[in-house]
Amino acid sequence: MPTGGKLIGAMVFAALAYFLTDLVKPLLPEGSRVGWFSQVNALVGFVMGWTILGRGAGKSYRQSLGYGFTTLFASAFWSIFIWAGYEMLRRSTRLYYDGPVEALQEMAQLIVIYAKIVAVQEVILPAVIGTVFVTWFTEFFARRWS
Repeated sequence: MPTGGKLIGAMVFAALAYFLTDLVKPLLPEGSRVGWFSQVNALVGFVMGWTILGRGAGKSYRQSLGYGFTTLFASAFWSIFIWAGYEMLRRSTRLYYDGPVEALQEMAQLIVIYAKIVAVQEVILPAVIGTVFVTWFTEFFARRWS
């Protein structure tokens, strides 16, 4: 059921995901195409903000902080998973792999590579600060509109 907390959580976490994606773009290898990169990650942030952060909003600020960091990690995981899967599918259409098992193994390696790219101070510090702010903002409005 839609609530004010879910709506605010989804919107502000989508904005945070979009902002963090813009911080990741300069860290990508040169020549990387980033066409729908920000929009897809914002959509993932929207869905995670609605389902995780929004569902837990309205209880207490301390509990919401836990939901906020869970939302951050879930958004990061699903974004990395989606982009590694996309790259694996792109390569497989060019007959890069000998079979499906090799493609899935390469996808797992891509997940590790992408996680290493994102796991730098220039991204983690704004992500933590942004998550604290977004969580507080969501909790504030969830209490007013519930």
